[in-house]
Amino acid sequence: MKNMNVTRWLPMVLTTMLVGCAQSSKSPEYNMQIEASEAASYEAKSAISEEMPENGGNRFDEFSDNPFVDVAKQPVSTFSIDADGASYAIMRRYVSEDVKIPSESVRIEEFLNYFTFDYPSPTGDNTVGINAEVGECPWNPEHKLLRLGVKGKNLKSEEIPQANFVFLVDVSGSMSSEDKLELLKSGLVELLDKLNPNDRISLITYSGKVEKILESTPVREKNTIKKAIMKLDANGSTAGGEALKMAYEEALTNYNPKYNNRVIMGTDGDFNVGVTDDDSLVEMVEQYASKGIYMTCLGFGSGNLNDSMMEKISNAGNGTYYYIDNEKEMMKVFVDERERFVSVANDAKCQVSFEKKMVSQYRLIGYENRMLDNKDFKDDKKDAGEIGAGQTITALYEIVPTAEFIHSITQESLKCKAYHRNF
Repeated sequence: MKNMNVTRWLPMVLTTMLVGCAQSSKSPEYNMQIEASEAASYEAKSAISEEMPENGGNRFDEFSDNPFVDVAKQPVSTFSIDADGASYAIMRRYVSEDVKIPSESVRIEEFLNYFTFDYPSPTGDNTVGINAEVGECPWNPEHKLLRLGVKGKNLKSEEIPQANFVFLVDVSGSMSSEDKLELLKSGLVELLDKLNPNDRISLITYSGKVEKILESTPVREKNTIKKAIMKLDANGSTAGGEALKMAYEEALTNYNPKYNNRVIMGTDGDFNVGVTDDDSLVEMVEQYASKGIYMTCLGFGSGNLNDSMMEKISNAGNGTYYYIDNEKEMMKVFVDERERFVSVANDAKCQVSFEKKMVSQYRLIGYENRMLDNKDFKDDKKDAGEIGAGQTITALYEIVPTAEFIHSITQESLKCKAYHRNF
């Protein structure tokens, strides 16, 4: 794809981002000059077969692609960022097993955000950096693509807050396979090896009953923690709702506002005892998220995967959702990108305003379940996504340019603003 003269087209839009910063109370504004580069491209979801396979018990939420919107009627687009990558890993497993991919399992924003792109790092006291570019649309030469890129601040080892982690492990019968509980145990041990000696770990398991296997224990007692993890064995039914409550209460017991207070849940999502409906689970995690407890949700296995539930509770719980399909993915999440367990920006929202003289229509690609009303943009009570340390977030708009857009020669630049607020 040829490089584009971006400065001709950037006046079409004013992009504004609201970012809740987990670690800074300052409110800086900054302008960033956008340089031309090769535009991002992506094979659209429509390329996936519309023929639905048997999902074998896996559960996904259905949704429709975002439609094109007339700029004259609705010039402003607002959405919450999404830092998850589970959908991409789930697709990879379907492909490796030569199974047709169910379209409802494909969330394009998670395909994009699975990868880390070379975006500029934030400067000064900012915890996020933002950038944009415009280029050709691969599937329609008469359209253009606008890419928005966000990068969370990288943290030095001495900047990483002390951890108060609660490992919440599903040991029900449905987890009894090498690609589920055994893979999860391996990942927890790998993470343990990377934590600091003063970090603290609790271990709670659930099947037919909920048990606290290990009280909050400093990582310097690593052998004790490892022995508890390696003894885990799968059997029984799944009382997930009760277990979630116990895990959150354990995190609150050891809560410190300066710590990374987080529940790390590993499951296939098959909750079949006690509180099992999604709405009740979402309400529960929302209450604990408001008290400063984050969530990392890890999905395992196939044939019984409740993707729908895990995405919902991670969204509501100020958290992220990953799908672990193999050893490499386990190492990616637990080792290579472990700093993402630390949130550097909370409730991050994006808002884009299009100029009708430059763009006649637009559509946001992906983020279907992350759309917000425009009034939600500056509403601090409206929940949105979190950005982990060093993480990049990408969003693509397909735009229909006007004749003035195509022939414009103005040299004005796109202005990006970042607003930080306390939590």
